[in-house]
Amino acid sequence: MKPLHLFVIALICIAAAVAMPASAGPADIAVTSSTLDPSVLMKGDTGTLTVEVKNNGADSVAVRSARLYGSGVVALSDSYPSVGDIGAGTTKTFTFTVRADGGEGTFYPVFVIDFQDGGNLRYPVPVQVEDTPLTASIVGKPDTFSEGRTADITVRVGNPRPNGVSGVQVIPRGAGFTVTPTGAFIGALVADGSGTAVFNLTPADETDVTFKVLWRNGINTHSIDLTLPVTFGEDKRQADLFVTNVEVTPEAGGYRIVGDVTNAGLEPARSVLITPGAPAIPTDPYRVYVVGTLDPDDAAPFEVTFKADGNATEIPVVVEYRDSDGNRYTMTTMVEVGGGAATPTKERDGGFPIAGVVIAVLIAIGVIGAIYYSWRRK
Repeated sequence: MKPLHLFVIALICIAAAVAMPASAGPADIAVTSSTLDPSVLMKGDTGTLTVEVKNNGADSVAVRSARLYGSGVVALSDSYPSVGDIGAGTTKTFTFTVRADGGEGTFYPVFVIDFQDGGNLRYPVPVQVEDTPLTASIVGKPDTFSEGRTADITVRVGNPRPNGVSGVQVIPRGAGFTVTPTGAFIGALVADGSGTAVFNLTPADETDVTFKVLWRNGINTHSIDLTLPVTFGEDKRQADLFVTNVEVTPEAGGYRIVGDVTNAGLEPARSVLITPGAPAIPTDPYRVYVVGTLDPDDAAPFEVTFKADGNATEIPVVVEYRDSDGNRYTMTTMVEVGGGAATPTKERDGGFPIAGVVIAVLIAIGVIGAIYYSWRRK
């Protein structure tokens, strides 16, 4: 071949080499980071996996496609069939929707980049799956419940998971009670964090109250149930009233009872009213005696007036009161009035007995008559 021809061929090769874009292989492309939202999945959860790739070379790299595959954690979204060039010193992100189909543990779905000029990059991406749920417990409640009496219930929700969760709320469910609020929102809980929700529960029957705890792990909703049995019993703190120092006095056509009422409980008794019960018939001036509020360990005097028939040997003294929630309570003390009706006494006028005045006048008339008769005989 002539030297001129060789020279022309060499020039053509050099020109072709200059015209072709520079290309690099797997050595210049590296996975710099991978993130998962949520950072830890539960079995069946769906998450978003983002893989970041950087071209560390001085020239652009032609990439044909990118995909993700594996078992335990599977890709739900399509692969990237046509990627194009990744410029020198630049990064590119690839996002996949994944689902945890296996059990608990750490899985490694493989991220693969196929290069335009052949070869590929394979990178196992770690994905953690843990099924630990949130926990819930009752940290505040009364020793016992009473029908119609409002009680404070405090529910604490804890997050023992290795990642934070969001949208935490507590919703009481069931029948035979009323509750406020009807639901409580706690919000986000970091790993090892906790939050509380307080409810005012008023039971109408013995029942079970279910507190449903809802939360989200990423876009995935989960729940647990906490059951609180509600059974009725004696409230150890409620007001406890006693009637003491009772004296019964017969009066005009009836009786008067005086005594003391004492609150031996640990809570105030409100709107305390005292009245004689059947077969007694309340009379003025003290048909009902109003004590008002009686604090713990306090006592107050009272008196009631009433009539009773001749066969009554005892009558009930009825004490009515309310608690701080407005629930009504009554207690009864039987008081002996002795057999037979009370001996009626004459009404008084200005503090002097009318019958006494009449007798005194008659005696005076008799005395004057005797003196007059004795004077006539003389």
